[in-house]
Amino acid sequence: MRRTARDTEETTRTLHRRTLMMGGAMAAMVAILGARMRYLQVDQADEFKLLAEENRINIRLIPPERGLILDRNGRVIAGNEQNYRVVITREAAGDVDLVLRRLAGIIPMTPEELERAIAEVKSLRAFVPVTVAERLSWEDFSKVALNAPALPGVVPEVGLSRRYPLAEDFAHVVGYVGPVSEKDLEGLEQPDPLLRIPKFQIGKIGVERWMEDTLRGKAGTKRIEVNSAGRVMRELERKEGEPGTDIRLTIDACVQNFAQARLGEESAAAVVMDVTNGEIICIASSPSFDPNLFVRGISHSDYNALMKNDHRPLANKTVSGAYPPGSTFKMVTALAALEAGVATPDTRVRCPGYIEFGGRRFHCWKRGGHGTVNLVRSLSESCDVYYYDIAQKVGIDKIAEMGRKLGLGQRFDLPMSAITEGIMPNKQWKLERHKQDWRIGDTINASIGQGYVLTSPLQLAVMTARLASGRAVVPRLVRMINDRELPMDEAPPLGIPAEHLAAIRRGMYEVVNDDRGTAKSSRIVAPTMVMAGKTGTSQVRNITAAEREAGVISNDQLPWNRRDHALFVGYAPYDNPRYAIAVVVEHGGGGSTAAAPIARDIILRAMSDGLPPLEAYPAPQRGRIESMLNELPLRDPATGATTVRTRA
Repeated sequence: MRRTARDTEETTRTLHRRTLMMGGAMAAMVAILGARMRYLQVDQADEFKLLAEENRINIRLIPPERGLILDRNGRVIAGNEQNYRVVITREAAGDVDLVLRRLAGIIPMTPEELERAIAEVKSLRAFVPVTVAERLSWEDFSKVALNAPALPGVVPEVGLSRRYPLAEDFAHVVGYVGPVSEKDLEGLEQPDPLLRIPKFQIGKIGVERWMEDTLRGKAGTKRIEVNSAGRVMRELERKEGEPGTDIRLTIDACVQNFAQARLGEESAAAVVMDVTNGEIICIASSPSFDPNLFVRGISHSDYNALMKNDHRPLANKTVSGAYPPGSTFKMVTALAALEAGVATPDTRVRCPGYIEFGGRRFHCWKRGGHGTVNLVRSLSESCDVYYYDIAQKVGIDKIAEMGRKLGLGQRFDLPMSAITEGIMPNKQWKLERHKQDWRIGDTINASIGQGYVLTSPLQLAVMTARLASGRAVVPRLVRMINDRELPMDEAPPLGIPAEHLAAIRRGMYEVVNDDRGTAKSSRIVAPTMVMAGKTGTSQVRNITAAEREAGVISNDQLPWNRRDHALFVGYAPYDNPRYAIAVVVEHGGGGSTAAAPIARDIILRAMSDGLPPLEAYPAPQRGRIESMLNELPLRDPATGATTVRTRA
């Protein structure tokens, strides 16, 4: 059938439309391809040039700023400071020996440091930057920058480094940071990538270690252009990380510094607790050390000096020291006897100076004896025979149970290193530990804090706080995290009858305030600050029968390491207890002469806005006390500078 003209015209129009549509589509595709080609060849030319040269873009971590550690009043006790350092890259330096010798003429570098820097630079790959000097002064840092044209490959940089402005005062509490070691990485399935950064520092002991995750922060990142050899060409993008979280402790830096100064060169420890909530106000171990030395890299001579010191400055005696508590333990024995009903506050025991059991004499510290004593007088004059007698009636298991109720024989969960559990022995303990049955003689020794009993100064402070408050207060070291105060539950009652605690407190009051009390020379006369306490002296050697017959050798005639430990525990004010204290002076002799005076001064400082008020001391002592206080090397918490202050 022949097509009509109309059909032909319609077919032509359809073909024209299709041609135009296909042509438009092809034109669009050409335009898109052209735009893509322009993007690849022009806009991305630099990127493809890098790829052509086998360059790549790397993501690298930026260490975050470490969180601050503050005292209860916001004073910085662990902070960060700018660290002006100098790095060198061998491939850019050319003649490394020449450049480093020029550098040594500009900044202080010993010949040993210079040779060590040269050796380190040559031992690493040519593009690796090596730190050759750090912690420069601003003047030396500026000199390096000004002389940059003559120091090819040398770059001055600014970073952050940990600094402890109060130095020795918080060394045992806060600890210090140091470079990540292989030991630090052991046991970590997926360690934080930050730990792989060369020379990245983490906490090694104390709060710095146990709260590392909180203090560390989160890493930032930077995109850098790195060539095929691994050398950094330029930085393309930077994203800062999150700084670590600040931590505020319960400790008062001023009281802590006073305690450190007051302990002086003694091998000693002091702990002050708030009896109402368990907050640790002061926890000082002496002698101490400067943690800044470890951050900077302690020298062999400095480290050896610390290790060889027989007073053990690296040991935190407040929590890791385990000592026989001596007569400070007598309150435990007394409460156990009262609770068991084998004694009352009026029970009387005759003390002739010893008791005999099993063919052996157990002596009282007072050779002639105390005569007939009751509970209060036995505490006041520290009669040993009274406790030998009641301990045999109550038994070690009930004594141990009371000791644990008062906080002994347990490890408290604080962010500190090497916290000891101490030893609060009973029959089962000896059988498991020594494969021996418990003997009555063991009970007699334990009744006065000797034998197997071991306690730390922290535990003794907890014990005293519980006696003063009647509640099971728990020690607390961290007060706030990032300005958020940690919740604190009210401590539950101990479950000890009030009349029993009242008898113990009265005995502790007379220890310090009665004319026959063992610590009467350390009493506080200010009515609102009156202190109660208990002295203790723990033997570190056996006294033979022959020596007793001839006369016991006095401590001051013995070598230092064979003298008795001196202890004192106390609380104040007596009528409204606020602070409890425990002081241990290793090989200090008697608790009344070595530990009690220190405890009085420190607890007075805790109750005062400044130095202990002279009017709190007995009048005959004020001249001597004033001279002693004025000579203490106290630290300015604002600057960290140590000066001898003079009372206005």
